This record gives sequence, C-alpha cells and structure tokens, in this order.
Amino acid sequence: MYKTILVPVDIAHLGEAEATIDVASILGGENANIILLNVVEDIPDWAAAELPRGIREKSLQNSLAGLEAIAKSSSVKMKVEARKGHPYKTILEVAEGEGVDLIIIASHKPELQDYFLGSTAAKVVRHARCSVLVIR
Repeated sequence: MYKTILVPVDIAHLGEAEATIDVASILGGENANIILLNVVEDIPDWAAAELPRGIREKSLQNSLAGLEAIAKSSSVKMKVEARKGHPYKTILEVAEGEGVDLIIIASHKPELQDYFLGSTAAKVVRHARCSVLVIR
C-alpha cells in the first residue's frame, strides 16, 4: 500500500478524475494521504499584459473550485491543491515536497506534437523519483 498518492487532474478532462481517484483509493487503502492537484499554466508577463486584470488569479480560483467539487462528490478523503506553473515541473515539485510514494496520472491519446515534444504524463514518467502509474 502507498502512503501518499498524488493525483494530478486536468480540469479540461474532469471525466478522468473519478476513475483516477478510485484507483488511488484502492492502491492507498483507508489511511492513504491522497492529494488532488491541478496546475494552471502560468501566462508569460508579455501575454498577461494584454489580458483582463486578475485573469491569473481567477483561473487559479476556478481550478481550486473544480477540484473541491470533485473532492466533495467523492467518498474518498483527499487534500486539494491548485498551483500556477509549468505542469510537469510543478507535479514533480509537489511530489518531492510532499514525500509522494506514487503519482497516478491520466494520459490522453497522444497527438502529433506529443511525439516530438512529449506529453506531461511522459515527462512525469521520465523524471519522477517515485513510482508513476499512467491511466489511459
């Protein structure tokens, strides 16, 4: 059994979150610390200058509200966290900082650019210092 499990969630693909949380609860058991995470891609300052004021904070608040809704609808006890940054780097930072034993991440059907640049899930698998389970 795993003690601390990180479940990164893409708010654009909320349907995958429930299945991923179910897997986390099975692998972690009753006493597992499950962390539900969404990373809001940070907007470069040069681009943010053209956007409405407060858009960064609103995106983060919407992300956190979405995670809290998922957590509330689930019977599994979990901590929710929303952060700004680069997705794969932030996932790895949270994993290191929280002492995560397992990362459970959903992978979408790869598109052409993923074959050349690599998806977030692929980068997490390559660079994580803990076990990673990819769900497709």
